[in-house]
Amino acid sequence: MKKLLVILLVLTLSMTAMAGCGGDTGGGDGGAEDVTTIGFLYIGPITDGGYNQAQHEGYTAVKDYFGDSVNLLYAENVAEDIQAVKTNAINMIDNGASIIIATSFGHMDGMEELANEYTDVTFLHFSGYKKNDTNFGNYFGAMEEARYLSGIVAGMTTKTNKLGYVAAYPYTEVRIGINSFYLGAKSVNPDVTMNVVYINSWGDAALEQAAAESLLAQGCDVLTQHADTSAAQTAAEKAGCYAVGYNIDNSAVAPGSFLTAPVWHHEAYLIPVIEKIIAGEYVPESYYGTMADGYIGLAPLTSLVSDEAKTEVEKVQDQIVAGEYPIFVGPLKDNEGNVVVEEGKALTTHDEIWAIDWVLEGITAIQ
Repeated sequence: MKKLLVILLVLTLSMTAMAGCGGDTGGGDGGAEDVTTIGFLYIGPITDGGYNQAQHEGYTAVKDYFGDSVNLLYAENVAEDIQAVKTNAINMIDNGASIIIATSFGHMDGMEELANEYTDVTFLHFSGYKKNDTNFGNYFGAMEEARYLSGIVAGMTTKTNKLGYVAAYPYTEVRIGINSFYLGAKSVNPDVTMNVVYINSWGDAALEQAAAESLLAQGCDVLTQHADTSAAQTAAEKAGCYAVGYNIDNSAVAPGSFLTAPVWHHEAYLIPVIEKIIAGEYVPESYYGTMADGYIGLAPLTSLVSDEAKTEVEKVQDQIVAGEYPIFVGPLKDNEGNVVVEEGKALTTHDEIWAIDWVLEGITAIQ
């Protein structure tokens, strides 16, 4: 009888321990053995109206596609700090995650350490450059293509010939967007200039709004952004000006100002790569998606955009998708007068484009 009681006690404790492992860090159901558990790390809230919401739309598309064969977890407001990344990811791994996806540049070093420590887990990192040969890859996209197209819209909409750009950091990714947007505007409006204000944050609605108001006060009548929220768009609407968004089609946020937005379709990468991981066929890579493969897009042009601009955008977009329209074509000078792309040359490879450490002539940038 005593032996039977001991056995029952052991079984009870085992059941309790298993029940404690079924939780999540923001979303998802308990992980069954035949289900692939995937964890997503976000730098901000999934309702920010921009960057993190776009990332979470990819999460939702993955869930819709795989259904009950995946268990998805997510953590919001994960700081760009190694320990914060590792703590959140390890919590997910302890809850059964075999794939961890981190979505901000500053998550990269933490992910690298995790990949070395958890060799049976696959790690994917958006916007960084580090990877290994076994279980750690990165992904990003040619956002310069959609930025250029949205610049065409801005250049054909402005009345003051002054564009404004709310920018996160003076970092390569941001500078690529600044320059490609300006080149698109310049291609249809040679008189246009552009002012840039760096807020030194990926996402801070108050800073974004203050930067937008500063640009509007300088006479900029079309604003765009490389920042996480929609604050610049609402500031433009309040001032009776126009805005080009970023990350998602959030035209409903500021319908009186919104023209279009360069957008991400994260599911275009995530779904096929998760299929490969589940099948045991994944090889780490540095993926760079394009408009041609559907990873990069342009939100529908609203009724505030002229028919002439719509026609021009459609024409150039077809050429970009066909691979016949490089964005950075010389001669180009930076805003200090140095030739950065010689006449007859173009930046066409990933390495060439990601060596950009300048902003173009005609752009005033304030840090």
